[in-house]
Amino acid sequence: MPPLPASPDRKRLRRQLRQRRRSLSPAAQRKASRALVRQLMRYFSQSRARHIGLYLPNDGEIDPRAFIIEARRRRQTVYLPVLHPILGNRLWFYRLDPTTRLKPNRFGIPEPAARNAPRRAPWALDAVLMPLVGFDRQGGRLGMGGGFYDRTFAFKRREAARPPALIGLAHDSQQVEKLPVESWDVPMDAVITPARQVACDVGGIRERQEPGRLFIGHFRLGEKRQGRLRRRTLN
Repeated sequence: MPPLPASPDRKRLRRQLRQRRRSLSPAAQRKASRALVRQLMRYFSQSRARHIGLYLPNDGEIDPRAFIIEARRRRQTVYLPVLHPILGNRLWFYRLDPTTRLKPNRFGIPEPAARNAPRRAPWALDAVLMPLVGFDRQGGRLGMGGGFYDRTFAFKRREAARPPALIGLAHDSQQVEKLPVESWDVPMDAVITPARQVACDVGGIRERQEPGRLFIGHFRLGEKRQGRLRRRTLN
């Protein structure tokens, strides 16, 4: 399925892209999830990331849950986003263990129920796997419109090289030729789909496709440690 044409109408794009992902059959969703996990395993195969934020799928979002088992095998700790109880337009990240009890938040999305459970500040994570509605080749992200991730990681607009690495997960059909950009948008460091990984380095966009297919992104690198992490991840 080709990328959607560029449009300044974010609401229209969101509606079209949500319809694209919801139109996938359960069998297609399962197949996409398996391929995505293979890409994630490849992406993190040489990474030093130990604390990884991850979401539970909703509204046709690509399903990354099978990666949780693989992450634990690698001794990586997984965290789920939780709506902040006071700053309701931002996210906390709570550790996800096999015994973690979940309850739906006000959007009906499961999140850890215990507010005294171990948690980690957004800036203390190594990587965050983010849901999205649409993406483009410049690392632009179109979300559901709530702005939770943009507000939570707003510090990366000032210091792009700071952790965590922001990695969008999507079906390939969610690509747009070019997304409209707002001043509050936080660019992604990479996008991973069932077929591709896309990251940006100082030298420009690089794309690897299956079994090695790399994709998209727009990311300013200024810190040597971040640059080394990108090269280890992509090589």
